[in-house]
Amino acid sequence: MSGNFGIIDLFAGPGGLGEGFSAAGRETDTRMKIRLSIEKEEVEVRTLRLRAFLRGFEAGFPDEYYAALNAGKPLPDWSELHPSRWADACDEARRMELGQPGVFDEIAGILDRTREGHGGKTILIGGPPCQAYSLAGRSRNKGVADYVPEHDRRHYLYREYVSILDRLRPAVFVMENVKGLLSSKVDGGEIFDRVLDDLRKAGDGYKLMPLSAPRHSDDYAARDFIVHAEEHGVPQARHRVFIVGIRADLPLPEGTAALMPTIAEEARSTVGAVLSDLPALRSGLSRQRDDATAWREVVFEHAEHLVASQEVDGKVRKYLVQLERDGLARATDRRRSAFRANGRAMSADLAEWLIDPRLQRMGDHETRSHIAADLGRYLFVAAFGHEHGRSPKLSEFPSFLLPDHRNRDTGAFADRFRVQIAERPSTTVTSHISKDGHYFIHPDPSQVRSLTVREAARLQTFPDNYVFCGNRTQQYHQVGNAVPPFLALRIARVIREIVGRF
Repeated sequence: MSGNFGIIDLFAGPGGLGEGFSAAGRETDTRMKIRLSIEKEEVEVRTLRLRAFLRGFEAGFPDEYYAALNAGKPLPDWSELHPSRWADACDEARRMELGQPGVFDEIAGILDRTREGHGGKTILIGGPPCQAYSLAGRSRNKGVADYVPEHDRRHYLYREYVSILDRLRPAVFVMENVKGLLSSKVDGGEIFDRVLDDLRKAGDGYKLMPLSAPRHSDDYAARDFIVHAEEHGVPQARHRVFIVGIRADLPLPEGTAALMPTIAEEARSTVGAVLSDLPALRSGLSRQRDDATAWREVVFEHAEHLVASQEVDGKVRKYLVQLERDGLARATDRRRSAFRANGRAMSADLAEWLIDPRLQRMGDHETRSHIAADLGRYLFVAAFGHEHGRSPKLSEFPSFLLPDHRNRDTGAFADRFRVQIAERPSTTVTSHISKDGHYFIHPDPSQVRSLTVREAARLQTFPDNYVFCGNRTQQYHQVGNAVPPFLALRIARVIREIVGRF
């Protein structure tokens, strides 16, 4: 079944999964192209449309795009410069909320035309929203007095995916979700068992299999469907459920080996590898004068306090003394975008994926502002992480850095301030990064700040030329909600190999 495959991307977010599939679809004669992306959030749809428009230029993104990025100027009005291409992008990326009245009827015709136009050679991808399944979401719901899981429609949004699967009857589908799906319950039963059963029965029937576990039968354990992104070249410990379905009338891949084997440990990526070539920046100061001199004074005052305190670990104090002498608070700018990335510390394939040689500026690399007290916590946590290879526990914080509120005794405070360790994959980048940066402190203690949008996007493996529409908070939210595109690329290559043999 070689040839052109049409892709339908549901709950597309800013396009992480679609970016990987689109890239894999251009690499060989087995072509894969997105025909429809559906997303309910307005800003995400703007991001999707821009990327869909750019991918329409087979020979490379238009010169006007790079001219705007390299000059630090707004993007032009594409509907005036390239009206037909922009119209195509708007047809591809649509703002719709699956599950709302009339939406399925609106897209049914598109599904039918896509299936007929590709002779059944279609692929369905996407991940229903996960708030109802995630451990954090379930914890929040427990605090709602009248919350009833059976009445939460988010538990059943996966059925919208199944309805489209039933209508499209694609050759292959890939469904993504949070690990919490495996333990979520509704009406006393495991929701994951229902999901698998509904997926198997959709259309003409599907044979389900995991990506990273050995293939032995149809009776897989729930944990077999978990993919650890850090084992596949992503510089982030992100554990998500991926279910692959192959239409029942099509042959299964031969053998019993995992469809997507993990890569060698020495080839895996780290925080330091993907952030080290970005320019050093200082954070901003909120609620007081914000300039390089004021920031430096605040940072050095905190450093001296930490060095003088017997409550601080001896190794950390010794390191801070050295840092004060050699380069603490050396950064002077909150944004510095005019530079060229080199990716020397990355693996060759990840560097090729992330870095665009036509870029002369790095967009979305601007720091947030923090109150002076938090800079002391950032400095301590980053220095501790540098010396011990982990974030400090609550008992390891000096008392003068602890807040007055009661959360200090629950452990919530210590969990709230976390440094990303340079020699390891990052913790999971989530949409919470849009609220504050405390959980995503930069590993370089001399910079005393949280991660920028571009740094978070690097950890999520979005190419440097990927523009996120909206304000900074919206950009963080998009980055945190996405499937890492580099992981999506690896998955898409597996799917391409499968469909190419039909």
